[in-house]
Amino acid sequence: MQLRNSPTRYGVISLLLHWVTAIVVYAMFGLGLWMVTLSYYDGWYHQAPELHKSIGILLMMGLVIRIIWRHVSPVPPPLQSQTRLTRLAAASAHIALYGLLFAILISGYLISTADGKPISVFGLFDVPALLADAGTQADLAGSLHLWLAWSLVVLSVLHGLAAIKHHVIDKDATLTRMLGKASSDSGA
Repeated sequence: MQLRNSPTRYGVISLLLHWVTAIVVYAMFGLGLWMVTLSYYDGWYHQAPELHKSIGILLMMGLVIRIIWRHVSPVPPPLQSQTRLTRLAAASAHIALYGLLFAILISGYLISTADGKPISVFGLFDVPALLADAGTQADLAGSLHLWLAWSLVVLSVLHGLAAIKHHVIDKDATLTRMLGKASSDSGA
């Protein structure tokens, strides 16, 4: 299989970036919901947030790499069989997904650095706190973080359902291209 995208399929790097991001986002969502239920005396009370922060920073780095990769290796064009409305909806959904991911990661950073301390990423390196206003910043960013995360999960579920609809009902290659298979219906 090829590393770069082609007009008929996604390459290995795009596939890995897509599916790893999806898995990490859902794992982080579950971890986030679980860790806020922990009591102070739970063994994971301090470990879970540190894990969440470290993975979040790595996810932000991965997202930046993913955006750069989209410019280095452009995605396959929409299928000819898709209507203009479908193409517009898909482009809008992708922009919204990227926007939500960045907003979640930025709000998470603001929560984590509200006390002025850097974020340690698995003890390997630190990300400094650029803004710090403990009470206000953490509360506002925390509320945003939760609502943005729920919005991302809902939109990503719709994204997945749309891919299944394309595969089962429309019988086009939208889903199979994201699984690394070439399509015969390529180009705009």
